[in-house]
Amino acid sequence: MSVPTWAWFAVIGGLLVVLAFDLWIVDRGEPREFSLKQAGFWVGFYVTLAIVFGIVMWVFAGPVPAGQFFAGYLTEYSLSIDNLFVFYIIMTRFAVPKMYQHKVLLVGILMALVMRGIFIAIGAAALANFGWLFYVFGLFLIYTAVQLVRQFGQEEDLPENAVLRWARRVLPHTDDYVGSKVTVKIDGRRLVTPLLIVMIAIGTTDLLFALDSIPAIFGLTTDPFIVFAANAFALMGLRQLYFLLGGLLQRLVYLSFGLAFILGFIGVKLILEALHSSGVSWAPEIPIWVSLSVIVVTMVFTTVISLMKARRDTREGKENSTPASVEQG
Repeated sequence: MSVPTWAWFAVIGGLLVVLAFDLWIVDRGEPREFSLKQAGFWVGFYVTLAIVFGIVMWVFAGPVPAGQFFAGYLTEYSLSIDNLFVFYIIMTRFAVPKMYQHKVLLVGILMALVMRGIFIAIGAAALANFGWLFYVFGLFLIYTAVQLVRQFGQEEDLPENAVLRWARRVLPHTDDYVGSKVTVKIDGRRLVTPLLIVMIAIGTTDLLFALDSIPAIFGLTTDPFIVFAANAFALMGLRQLYFLLGGLLQRLVYLSFGLAFILGFIGVKLILEALHSSGVSWAPEIPIWVSLSVIVVTMVFTTVISLMKARRDTREGKENSTPASVEQG
């Protein structure tokens, strides 16, 4: 799909305006915790915005590009939910006060969006010139899917990446938070606060997650405009989703299996379509509606069985604690 330059500027400019308005609404006045009502409103707003964008694409570009956008958006959004577990670990490790967490997430995600944009541009150019990379991406996604299944039930760990280690070692910083400031001047010396370090941690860690999410969406479409738009809309709603889901994250116990299945499916799809493009007669070309259906059904099924297990575990926990309470009485 040939996209005019003005469309790129319109989408990027529109997203920046919405994000600026979002930040102004939330940060005006004294810092405060992000309420559940606020989170629900903004999640609904950003999801609606993505749906409207997809409908506009359907009207002006046709059903195939629109279907690619929706499939890419759902894939990126699903994979982003897994990111939230790591964001929670980062917030806990750095003991970020709740009233500042929304600002940390916004700036960190903006950093990730810029870096992903660069990554997407490089990836699109590489795929256009080196067709064999489709096989590499496909195998990598299948490998990632296997690793997700193998790591099920293991304790989540967060090794510091090189950028974060460099920032903590090189940047002069205060030991404690100084309100919502990211830099502060003390005794004539400019220091950064732990808030900036956390923002760097969020942004660079999200970029590491792009190592599987970007190849995944390139398995659905090679159009850089659709890839960028799907990533942007998924990332924009991620901050509010963090606060909306809250404790629900811990109940999505089978999420990794669902994500593994989606990544494995897209990996196989990439390889089959690369073979199909190379003239292999038996290799099918999987239509976008099949990919979209697989993604939706997998995520709905994974969520339902996860919540059923969480409810069953809660009920069994209550039943096991009841005899002990009676005996003590």
